[in-house]
Amino acid sequence: MLTIGELAAYAGVTVRAVRHYHAKGLLPEPERDHSGYRRYDAGAVVELIRIRTLAEAGVPLARVRELLQAGEEEFASAVADIDGRLETEIRVRQLHRARIARLASGDSLALPPEVVGFLDRLRALGVDERIVRAERDGWIPLVARSPERVPEWIARKREQIADPEFADFYLALSAALGWSDNDPRLAELADRVAVYVTKLAEERGEEYVGDPGGGIEPELAELMDAFVFDTVPSARRLIELLRQRGWAGWTTLQPVTPPAPYSTPPASSRNTSVQ
Repeated sequence: MLTIGELAAYAGVTVRAVRHYHAKGLLPEPERDHSGYRRYDAGAVVELIRIRTLAEAGVPLARVRELLQAGEEEFASAVADIDGRLETEIRVRQLHRARIARLASGDSLALPPEVVGFLDRLRALGVDERIVRAERDGWIPLVARSPERVPEWIARKREQIADPEFADFYLALSAALGWSDNDPRLAELADRVAVYVTKLAEERGEEYVGDPGGGIEPELAELMDAFVFDTVPSARRLIELLRQRGWAGWTTLQPVTPPAPYSTPPASSRNTSVQ
């Protein structure tokens, strides 16, 4: 026969828990022996372990009482239901663990692997991290709105970034982080961009340099542009200079008629060095 302390130790609970189960009517409280102590038999140990196991599984004590009084089939069915619920909770918690782990994984928290790979490519080229973050912030709403278009868009970005001249524009933007609006190098950069985009449009079509398939809504394009403008204040001035050279926009470039008397310089006359 066991004392209440021994019973609690065998079942892996506290003496206070045993008394709580007594008070709730879950575990019968034996009569005191001639020495004034309550003694428990092996059956009490088994019953207490059942109570503890059900309670730890999240079963309300009122339901525990019902299950302890149920027949074998009803008890087995209830245990199967509890097991199914726990299995579902485990899957949900595993999903939460995966999401928590991704908090330390940076860009991949909100972006698919192909976009993360493109951002890593920019870093490998030496693009300033602020430019990379602006690019990332632009991709997040784009992926959220049109995930089915991401493979198409990212394939075009990969193709473009493989062109050394195009890649150099990202490096030029990195340098432009410290330029003022009246820095003459902005005009030089605008000349280079205009010549390059015009050549690309002639070779690949205006849709290629703009928004293939028309998947980017104007409001979304404005939001994406804002990420760049917040990071590179001189980009707003660069946009104005590009408009003078026949191209409007940033995320979605569109040809426009440049105001007179300006005309885009020929490719042979462009300045190719931007420091």
